[in-house]
Amino acid sequence: MGPAPRALAFIERVIAADHVLVAVGPQGTLLGVAGFRTWEGAFVGGGLGDLVAVYGPFGGLWRSACLSVLARETVAHGFIVDGIAVRPDHRGAGIGAALIEALCTEARARGHAEMRLDVVEENIRARALYERLGFAVRRRISSRLTRLLFDFHGTFVMVRRL
Repeated sequence: MGPAPRALAFIERVIAADHVLVAVGPQGTLLGVAGFRTWEGAFVGGGLGDLVAVYGPFGGLWRSACLSVLARETVAHGFIVDGIAVRPDHRGAGIGAALIEALCTEARARGHAEMRLDVVEENIRARALYERLGFAVRRRISSRLTRLLFDFHGTFVMVRRL
């Protein structure tokens, strides 16, 4: 999504505070975030108009085409993890697991019976965490385009019943 200043401008433009949970340390330090997507919105949503506004016509169209390779349908009334990140110096401390459990609580509170996420095939550590937390692989999606554009072979779609 670079260059970084434009990527940050895009995210600032489309970020939705009502579709993210955060983990905060004792001194108020941000330790991790977990975004989610529903039919009502997404943590980092936006569309072609937002991309064009930030990157210009060509840059917006190009990025829209690239991002469409990653796009997955949002099932009506589905709850989809839209990204999890934990500060590198706090990984392995249970923050990712706590964020997943908090997302499950949020999904239940919103009336969802299951939660879905996509994990990059090469991210073995994350997949192992999700399996320990009750997620199961529903299917594998592979695309030569993801390898070319994003440097990963494919993704596993994982689901956890709530």
